[in-house]
Amino acid sequence: MATVEERVKMVTAKVLDLDPERIHPEDSFTEDLGAESVQSIELVAMFEEEFGIEMDEDAALSVTTVGGAVDFITAVCKEQGVDVD
Repeated sequence: MATVEERVKMVTAKVLDLDPERIHPEDSFTEDLGAESVQSIELVAMFEEEFGIEMDEDAALSVTTVGGAVDFITAVCKEQGVDVD
């Protein structure tokens, strides 16, 4: 099974039409990867679908980097009993 980081990169690449190899943990979704507000909301929805979780939208949208999303999603998965290891 792919790691949380690999899955976050795959979803991000799909939504933003980017090469997953060019996405790094320190990248900002908006500044480095060019996500617009509608795409940010789509990312949250796609992450929820990919991981089978429900995230607080405001909290999820406050995450600004790919690495931050990995940490946030990992924490939500643990809270909701979803195994991602």
